[in-house]
Amino acid sequence: MQQHDISERVRQAYKRIAEVDRPEIWITLRDEDDVLADAATVDTALPLAGLLVAVKDNVDVAGLPTTAACPEFAYTPDRTATAVARLVEQGAVILGKTNLDQFATGLVGTRSSYGAVRCAWDLERVSGGSSSGSAVAVALGIADIGIGTDTAGSGRVPAAFHGLVGVKTSPGIVPTTGVVPACIDFDCVTVLAVDLETATLATQVMTGYDDADPRSRRWPADVRLSANTVPHIAVPRAEDLEQLCPDYREAFDRQVSRLEAKGFTHSEIDISPLLDAATLLYDGAIVAQRFSAVGAFVERNRSSCDPTVAQIILNAAEPSAHRYVDDVSVLERTKRFAVALLDGFDGLLLPTTTEHPTIVAVQADPVSINRRMGTFTNFCNLLNMAAVAVPGTPTRSGAPFGVMFVVPEFHDQIAIDLAARLIGTPSPSLVTDGHDVLVVGAHLEGFPVHHQLTDRGARYLGEVHTSDAYRMVDLGTTPAKPGLVRHHTGEGSAIVGELYRMSAAGLGTFLAALPAPMGLTSVELSDGRWVTGFCCSHEAGEAGIDVTEFGGWRAYMASVSGGSLDRAPLL
Repeated sequence: MQQHDISERVRQAYKRIAEVDRPEIWITLRDEDDVLADAATVDTALPLAGLLVAVKDNVDVAGLPTTAACPEFAYTPDRTATAVARLVEQGAVILGKTNLDQFATGLVGTRSSYGAVRCAWDLERVSGGSSSGSAVAVALGIADIGIGTDTAGSGRVPAAFHGLVGVKTSPGIVPTTGVVPACIDFDCVTVLAVDLETATLATQVMTGYDDADPRSRRWPADVRLSANTVPHIAVPRAEDLEQLCPDYREAFDRQVSRLEAKGFTHSEIDISPLLDAATLLYDGAIVAQRFSAVGAFVERNRSSCDPTVAQIILNAAEPSAHRYVDDVSVLERTKRFAVALLDGFDGLLLPTTTEHPTIVAVQADPVSINRRMGTFTNFCNLLNMAAVAVPGTPTRSGAPFGVMFVVPEFHDQIAIDLAARLIGTPSPSLVTDGHDVLVVGAHLEGFPVHHQLTDRGARYLGEVHTSDAYRMVDLGTTPAKPGLVRHHTGEGSAIVGELYRMSAAGLGTFLAALPAPMGLTSVELSDGRWVTGFCCSHEAGEAGIDVTEFGGWRAYMASVSGGSLDRAPLL
């Protein structure tokens, strides 16, 4: 993107703001000239250069008021929230602060002193919350990235209503420094975008440990970097879907019926223990975290707060300490149950929410509809799980219907891969940690020990060639394996192989399991990069059969099968 293009994107955004005339989206909209000034300083080589960001107004942006949708709560921070600052550092430009359900308490987008945020495509329906303004700003083509928060589903429900992608990482992977807490142990900063690539890139930029956030976490050493080649998906039983409205139930059934055509296999499981755990977020003692966050303010300023939000937060002062401990114990048991439940599955496919209500319906019944809408989202953060929400099969009337893949903690990349397969797009990389490993023989896809890569969640990066300094030998092992022998430049040939990315722990166990005479060393690729690859002992290389002329193990083995191999000793 050129500098002129970035400035033009800003002008188009403000033109769009005027066209749609949706003032309820914004709590603080920056002056166009100020945004243009920021755009003029963007380094066009940065990965997010010129992408426009709408920031939910419970997330700090230096110099702009943070209100959490309550004017009396407002303060002006000196520092930008870590997650948002990382976006800006990589070229993103902030448009302003968006409306939300007050104190991020709600899934509807109507609980705000700044008015209800209406759905982008149906002004009679709710936008979904609590990240309502950010979602609608993206859905209307104003912003490229919507920053939300998600404690109970607030980054996923609005995505479902607007045909957007919503990425919610494992708790702690994106720092919450500079975010007004809702339930501090379970809050996540999330991204909403039109496409999975943008959402994943923005999320990747925001991830990373932050010393200022005591709940911040790093990717573990054994993080899985890829879904299985043929993913096996868990889906809920019919009785687990009783809260779905008829249109959504029919759409979900059609979505499940199309999984095989998308390259998935699937099995039904009983998710009722997860749904039971979800009720603890508001109906158990865990809700006390909401009082801890802003309860003292609400007690002093109840008249300035949304009545429904105020009642929820004030009621959160009631649970006893021993009840809180009991509920935490329930969650710990359910976390372990969830891991066992999804063992053998790549992820769990769920409807994102139960229905798309009208604003009038929510105003008439502000609590029970909201509670029902969180049926499938509420348990995720309580159980340390990650989720990616994407557009599903539309309803028969053509309305958007959203689904999400839910995965155990730190399996975030797998959720991205599953979502990409479902919507038919290449899967972008969220987790960039790990080590690149070249395989040239029995570990190639389709060969006998390829499973040693997939068992460790290794990610396929593509076909590559070595430099011309390598010769390949058949080591005469069972199963058949080659050895790479390095010579001087030009004394070998470019050997074709496959490049994978593997976690640090995966690489360690992979190396430990290698039998003699195999080992790992640095291997030079044809493009000048050095990666980890296979070597063999000097003795094994001398005793092996030179098969360099075939250019790779796959071609050599095909030749062996055809009986046309002329075996010659390695010179």
